[in-house]
Amino acid sequence: MKSSLKIGSVLGIPIRLHITFLLILPLIAFSFAAGPSPFGFSAISDPIMRYALGTIAGILLFACVLVHEVAHSYVAIRNRIKISDITLYLFGGVSSMEEVPRNPGVEARIAVVGPLTSIAIGIACGALLLVTGIPTTTPLGIMIFLMTYLNILLGIFNILPAFPMDGGRVLRALLAMRMPYIAATRWAVFTGKMFAYLLGIVGLFMGLSGIWFIIIAFFIYVAAGEEERSTITSVMLDGVKVRDIMTKAVDTIDSGASLSSCLQTMFQKKHLGYPVLENGRLAGIVTLSDVSKVPETARDSTFVRDVMTRNVITLKPDDDAADALQKISQRRVGRVVVMEGDRLAGIISRTDIVRAIELQGALSKQ
Repeated sequence: MKSSLKIGSVLGIPIRLHITFLLILPLIAFSFAAGPSPFGFSAISDPIMRYALGTIAGILLFACVLVHEVAHSYVAIRNRIKISDITLYLFGGVSSMEEVPRNPGVEARIAVVGPLTSIAIGIACGALLLVTGIPTTTPLGIMIFLMTYLNILLGIFNILPAFPMDGGRVLRALLAMRMPYIAATRWAVFTGKMFAYLLGIVGLFMGLSGIWFIIIAFFIYVAAGEEERSTITSVMLDGVKVRDIMTKAVDTIDSGASLSSCLQTMFQKKHLGYPVLENGRLAGIVTLSDVSKVPETARDSTFVRDVMTRNVITLKPDDDAADALQKISQRRVGRVVVMEGDRLAGIISRTDIVRAIELQGALSKQ
């Protein structure tokens, strides 16, 4: 089951809704429907209208979060950093960059534009209320007030120096001007985790109403740790090419081999996936998972070409090792074939990349 659903694209970037968004939207709609004016629609007597307006407010809030993320993405694209997708999660959105901005100035610009955009939306909504004079006791007035209040709150919250929020990224950029990038990341992550601890403690003392603080603290803590690991991995692989770590002596299997023969090869060679050749050319890739789907009694009469994956993910020897890790992670595969023109040049596995990261880490400590 996929964890996110594509709903469209902006600037050529796929926009996705994570399953956590679908879970939180009814809760947000309920909180808006039950909230007192001007923070909610509880004064409206019709319950259906209350929850309808609460749902619309929730959708508008996440639309504003999307604009926040598009602002990040726009500045990233202007600085030649590719964005693979924008995903709306439980507590906001994430613009997935295909590479970590190593220029501190670029990272700071990408990070700060999001909160500034949210604050600008909030100010614009507030100005609309003032200019039009719409009472904040009416449904439209409450809706505009909510967008004013929540966008300004979103901008201020995101600018706090707690990694991996936008303010934490600005902090890392400033630190990276004075120390190595990994050290700057670790200090920024430390501040993020300390902020998460503080937020969690505040939530504990607030009783039931502090449950949201605890949940947000948990997500900040986990996200900070994941970002730290991702950044260190990216930096460790900086400058490493696929040709440097790929296995060049590749064992292959003919497409006409039976699955029984294929299993025997896997047992002898101790590998669970092999490129498949057909008339001397790459035709696909076969793994233990592919073979296991066929009943044991049918493996003698079933051939590799019947079960192999023909849509093979490939790389070139001069591609970055970080690109290989990204493809392996995104496609959830264990290995990627390396091609040099029409020639099979090698194969690179997750194990090869992990070994390279460990060796780079050991060399950096010398």
